[in-house]
Amino acid sequence: MTLAQNPFISVIVVNYNSGEMLSKALSALAKQTYSNFEVIVIDNHSVDNSWQAAEKTNFPCRLVRLDKNTGFAAANNLAVADYIHSDWIFFLNPDAYPEPECLEVIVKNINQIPNVDCFACSLIDANQPLQLDGLGDTYHISGLHWRTGHGAPCDITPAHPIEVFSACAAAAIYRTETYRQLGGFDETYFAYSEDVDLGFRLRLIGGKSLLLPNARVHHVGSAITGRSSDFSVYHGHRNLTWTFIKNVPDPLMLVLLPVHLAMILYMGCFFAASGRLKLYMQAKIDAFQHIRLLLAQRKEIQSKRTCSCLNLLQMMTWRPRKSFTKVSIKQENTNY
Repeated sequence: MTLAQNPFISVIVVNYNSGEMLSKALSALAKQTYSNFEVIVIDNHSVDNSWQAAEKTNFPCRLVRLDKNTGFAAANNLAVADYIHSDWIFFLNPDAYPEPECLEVIVKNINQIPNVDCFACSLIDANQPLQLDGLGDTYHISGLHWRTGHGAPCDITPAHPIEVFSACAAAAIYRTETYRQLGGFDETYFAYSEDVDLGFRLRLIGGKSLLLPNARVHHVGSAITGRSSDFSVYHGHRNLTWTFIKNVPDPLMLVLLPVHLAMILYMGCFFAASGRLKLYMQAKIDAFQHIRLLLAQRKEIQSKRTCSCLNLLQMMTWRPRKSFTKVSIKQENTNY
């Protein structure tokens, strides 16, 4: 493929006890048809030998081993601050395996759509290849968010790039300058929701995230922390409240805060029925205990907002997750 531009891409993989998955992810990168990239593996003090795979690659790969688990957000920020000099960053989880043409598709769209600062890959369930893991992130007016199309058949994937609320960081591409302008991932999150928070902040300053249907990545999903583990429940529900408080503009907050509080009560009933109410309530207590810090962050974030409340509301959804269909995915977003 002849390209007008051949941007240098830094692929950042944050590793923590991923076993053979990191080796598989690096093998997928070795098969890419686009070769102008480097890989930085930040190992968050793994106690297994998974990190050793980064020493055996046939492409430029730098391994950085940390003396403690700093979390997903902080490890990515460290890589961007100290170890990359590229124009674009490709965040890739160790349990995510790009198809051979993935980077080539990304570069093609970077060249063809120069006004976009973030691209999302199409995530396919690594264990069920006819099923989606997600087509970008959906943000509900209550503050809940999820991967669009998760569990749906792959044939609902749109034919052309579409705008999504945010890009799932299992496989997301950001312009380096924009990522730094946004301050990167919020390190207080440690893990979970930091990608939605970042995409929300990007949208507030007038940016957008675009799903690339043909940039396909096979994703195991929550392979290390567990999809419904105590760790994921606590951090997920604490952090989604932080994302809501920090980012929802004042005019919308007046309308959506009661919806958010109702959602908290509703989810409390759900976790009470499953015997995990104490864990859920601790997540919410800890979320609101940081209110002073959140309000300070909110003041700074909102001072930079250029996105209209109407535009923001149009990119959210009010419908429940189970109602999403082929029609909604294709028609509710702007085609490119």
